[in-house]
Amino acid sequence: MAETEEEETVSEEASGFSDLSDSEFLDLEDTQESSASPSKPGPSYELPGKDDKRIRLPKWKRRLDVSSPMERFHLKYLYVTDLSTQYWCEQQMVYGKEFSGFLTPEKSAILDTGASIHLARELEVHDLVNIPITSKEDAWAVKFLNILSMIPTLQSEGRIREFPVFGEVEGVLLVGVIDELHYTASGELELAELKTRGNPVLPSDAQKKKDCFQVSLYKYIFDAMVQGKVTAASLIHHTKLHPEKPLGPSVLRHAQQGGYSVKSLGDLIELVFLSLTLSDLPLIDSLKIEYVHQETATVLGTEIVTFEEKEVRSKVQHYMTYWMGHREPQGVDVEEAWKCRMCNYADICEWKKSGGLTSATQEPQVKKAK
Repeated sequence: MAETEEEETVSEEASGFSDLSDSEFLDLEDTQESSASPSKPGPSYELPGKDDKRIRLPKWKRRLDVSSPMERFHLKYLYVTDLSTQYWCEQQMVYGKEFSGFLTPEKSAILDTGASIHLARELEVHDLVNIPITSKEDAWAVKFLNILSMIPTLQSEGRIREFPVFGEVEGVLLVGVIDELHYTASGELELAELKTRGNPVLPSDAQKKKDCFQVSLYKYIFDAMVQGKVTAASLIHHTKLHPEKPLGPSVLRHAQQGGYSVKSLGDLIELVFLSLTLSDLPLIDSLKIEYVHQETATVLGTEIVTFEEKEVRSKVQHYMTYWMGHREPQGVDVEEAWKCRMCNYADICEWKKSGGLTSATQEPQVKKAK
């Protein structure tokens, strides 16, 4: 999304919050046949930068009273996928923030293919319209126009895709994009998440749990939105948006074509919250994850997710203590040390070097069915 006054073009329906599915990131990592890459961080505590120049690894262990990670990474809000990445390995997530531009060609290709599949699914439901934007207020206005256009469809029990969600959780604004919402044959509102796979196999149980946590967070935020628990004041406070700023000409024109008599972002925000309050949309009843092979489009399997609100709240509270600067990041426990073999940051991991775990060769244990 545009953060400057330079004009950019964004997709009206797919703008969302750019909350990329990170299932593709782990697709190469959770296999048991991981090979070393020449672009993988080495023991020199450095990473490759532009023009093959080395970037010195910054010391992430800072005094907790200096700044919180939210301040250090200059973040106004978090993505749902930030927390689901924490679920996999918090220390890995931190290194990912420190080196946001570090992505192997293999993973980049997987992400591109996954994005194409998601776009194809979206085009099955609605067309896309490009809207030039000139400010971050315009970018958020497009998100709100998307929500306004999808609420009536959902009210009439239609199918929608790429629904933006946002809400304050433990003092931090959390945003994301729900893959799909539709009604089942029995009339229940179901959230369906698509995860694409580079390999024609289902993910490990560890990654399935991470994905289940992600969709549970989507439900947690969506339910709060339709229950009126999300406030405009909180949104504006965290995003530092200027609600009084007039909409750009292209956004304003599109809003008028949709029948919305608005002039500023504040007008749209008020309209969105009013629509959510009066819509009588139900809470999400069921959650499922569909795993699809990228090359053949074959459905590998479907995971039905049981929503455990108490467990979700407990994990979110723990993860947010890191973001608020109340504790240092943690790596995996010894039982999950096998993840280190597939991590690009294993050679520079201070958690591993400091004795946070005793072995990085232990294989995941398969629990016997009771």
